[in-house]
Amino acid sequence: MTHADGLSEALANARVILFDFDGPVCDVFAGLPARKVAGELTALLSNQNEAAGSMAAQTEDPIEVLRIAHEADTELGQKIEQALTAAEVRAVAVAGQPTPGAANALRAAQSAGRGVAVVSNNSAECVQAFLKLHELDEYVAEIVGRPSEQPHLMKPNPFPLITAAELMHIDVTSCTLIGDSLTDIQAAHAAGATVIGYANKPHKSEAFTEARADVVTQDMQSIADALTTA
Repeated sequence: MTHADGLSEALANARVILFDFDGPVCDVFAGLPARKVAGELTALLSNQNEAAGSMAAQTEDPIEVLRIAHEADTELGQKIEQALTAAEVRAVAVAGQPTPGAANALRAAQSAGRGVAVVSNNSAECVQAFLKLHELDEYVAEIVGRPSEQPHLMKPNPFPLITAAELMHIDVTSCTLIGDSLTDIQAAHAAGATVIGYANKPHKSEAFTEARADVVTQDMQSIADALTTA
């Protein structure tokens, strides 16, 4: 089976296409580096809880800092979450253009009569802001962002996928997710959805194949092409 056949097959039965946001649609922290945001959040956390702050200092992933904050203290987790959401909205304003091929893929999905939703561990606010800025919001029917105050429900938990499917009035097994991380693939498997691994870095292709993604692609334009020929 050729790569194009694999993609066509993964998309053929999808009544709804779910796009992960950071990677497939946008490089969220391209203009405001993730490590800088993680550092800001860690400083905020350290002021309130030294032990959690020193744990957070070991990661450059803002979402990991959020998890640590929530595990330490619910109220503190809420504070860090608000700060992260504000940082993400700042970040997408300077993130530059959408991922090459992403805008075409969103348009092609709509033209092919598929429902389109974004499911992200980033805030719905930053997804909305980015789509609006680049005039892509008309192609996306639903946005399921990070579940507020419930980081345990973020992917790899299937909750965001199941929620998106419910909002689109469809069974989650009729959805195909396009994601660029192992948590996306795990969430799709847990939900019973089809999953396309978007390997935007060379080492990811092998990891996604091992994790049993239905198909792996190196570029978003190939998804647009597969939808157009479908």
